[in-house]
Formats: sequence, C-alpha cells, structure tokens
Amino acid sequence: MRNELQRRRRRGFLSETMLVKKLEKHGYLAVRVPVSNPSGNPLPDVIARKNEDVFAFEVKTAEYYAYFPRKQVGKLFAFLDQFIPIPPQYKHAVLSACFSRRWVFRELEWIDWQRDAIPDKVRVMKRDRGNFYLRRDRRG
Repeated sequence: MRNELQRRRRRGFLSETMLVKKLEKHGYLAVRVPVSNPSGNPLPDVIARKNEDVFAFEVKTAEYYAYFPRKQVGKLFAFLDQFIPIPPQYKHAVLSACFSRRWVFRELEWIDWQRDAIPDKVRVMKRDRGNFYLRRDRRG
C-alpha cells in the first residue's frame, strides 16, 4: 500500500514537472506548487503566467481518462479568486491530463463556477481535443 502511494506521488511529481517545462518552452513563467495535493488550502498543482494572464493548473496522469473531483476544481477557482487581484478575464482555471506523451487541456468557465454548475467529477479523456492551447497569445 505504501509503495503504491509513493509511486502515485512520484508519477504526479513527474507530470507536474513535465508541464512546467512544457509551459516554459511556450513562453510562460511557470512554477510547480509542491504542497498542493495533500493540502486543504486552495492551491493548484502548477501556477503559470503569460503576458497579463494567470493560469492555475490541476494535473492528473492517466492511461485513458482522468477524473477531476469538484473539490479540486473549486480549489483552482478559489485560488484565482482569493489571491490573484486582476480582472476575471485574465484568470484561467485549467485541467491538465497527461496520457503518456499526449496532453489534453480543458479550461473551465468562470460563469460555471459562479453558478455552481461544475459537476461532481469532470472527466477528461485521452481522445478529447481540449479547449486550451499553449501556443495561444492574446496579443495576436
């Protein structure tokens, strides 16, 4: 049991570190938050910034599908809401699923969080296209 827990934590650490490197490669400033997972505090796994935009990422590693519980999704929005004093259009909550070498990103909408319309579990599948792309740039 203990070995399984250590294996999962290591896998999560590696995925989070890979995401930070991937973000940096695309011009983002990014940092992994090392205490995010076991903490009850509203902390994402990875925080990034590009131009005026700030991103809070929750990261999962999976084979075919990843589930993000509502509580974890809420932590992303709570972090952005409580600690990032900029207008909401510049704050982004992003679910990140690593399927071996394929990443799928899904940005969640503020309006869904404000209306309490986030499902109990958000599922991201390997075959999904996602709705967030690292190469985007607001400046054109």
